[in-house]
Amino acid sequence: MTIQNKAIDAVIRRLNNTRFIALTYAAITLIVSLIQYFSSPKFIEGYPVGYTRYNNYVIFKQSFFHLINNQDLYILYLQQQWDLYKYSPTFALLMAPLAVLPDIVGLFLWNALNTLPLFIAIWSLPFHQDKLKVFILWFILQELLTSIQNAQSNGLMAALLILAFNSFERKKVWLAALCIVLAFYIKIFGIVAAVLFLFYPDKLKFIGYSVLWGIVLLLLPLIVISPDQLVFLYKSWQQMLAADHSASYGLSVMGWLYTWFGLELSKTLVLLAGVVLFCVPLLKFRAYNNKLFRILFLASILIWIVIFNHKAESPTFIIAMCGVGIWYFFQKRDKLNLTLVILAFVFTSLSPTDIFPPFLRQQLVYPYVLKAAFCIFIWFRLLYQLLTENYVPEPEVEKTNI
Repeated sequence: MTIQNKAIDAVIRRLNNTRFIALTYAAITLIVSLIQYFSSPKFIEGYPVGYTRYNNYVIFKQSFFHLINNQDLYILYLQQQWDLYKYSPTFALLMAPLAVLPDIVGLFLWNALNTLPLFIAIWSLPFHQDKLKVFILWFILQELLTSIQNAQSNGLMAALLILAFNSFERKKVWLAALCIVLAFYIKIFGIVAAVLFLFYPDKLKFIGYSVLWGIVLLLLPLIVISPDQLVFLYKSWQQMLAADHSASYGLSVMGWLYTWFGLELSKTLVLLAGVVLFCVPLLKFRAYNNKLFRILFLASILIWIVIFNHKAESPTFIIAMCGVGIWYFFQKRDKLNLTLVILAFVFTSLSPTDIFPPFLRQQLVYPYVLKAAFCIFIWFRLLYQLLTENYVPEPEVEKTNI
């Protein structure tokens, strides 16, 4: 073996080393957090002050203080942050441990909360070959970087949904229910993952645990506020979400239909069509006991909740790209799938980076929502596979170690 071949072999071994991947995730989390913290403030025309480069974390942090001070969580506080808080009162309370810390510490821990659980979730997927998990972890890294550079919660959301699936596979129904309900209290669309319970026994147990966790998390803010204030906050949250519904098309199927075909369709109509298409594979009852069908349906969930979300932004696509990675690496590859996954990586993960010249982003990527387009194409390809391929039932739902 030549020196060059030995060097290549050493690099490959290192890239396949779980500890090295974990250290890479940790290092990126630390570096991004430090860059965010020490970057100069961002000034926006028409706004009264300069804002930090980690504004989303500031929004989450301040929501806790607004909560305990009996303030409305769902109005603008432009002296502190330049956008609305859009999560539940429960999430505001759960930010307490980070909110009381100095920003440099809290920001790092927040970003770590979006990288470490996702690493664990991917590594605990029921693959027979660890190298498949390695491929996925490297595949999603750039998209995860985009998300944490914006101090977003999407890495945590992806982790909770995948961990819910893993918990179902381990027959840990209570934990699956907790992950899904917690995801719902972060971002409402997390509830879509509850459909996974159809594939497993103990359905009534899952419903019971979901109701239990739902009530606990619903009422949790009563630790620091009165019942009247909690009712007020939930009403205010509902009003904010209703007003937010008409704001934009986002990087979604709605935006794709509008920019590519000039179709200005009702968001509700498009969403309902998406729900119907999403649910059609569930009619294949005999496939429920096939692990490949179940994991591909997980991939469908991860992509669907992003591409049919009219508020989807660039950092949201870490959720969809987790679905794309699971879809591609868990099955036999063919030329069409390979082409689609390469295009998705290029236009979804790389288009926000400096690899793409600004004029390409401005003239091509943004106007034609290419960030979303290939995830949309992959979801329809996945839907076709779920509907047409033969998934032979296994003797029983298999218990899989996480």
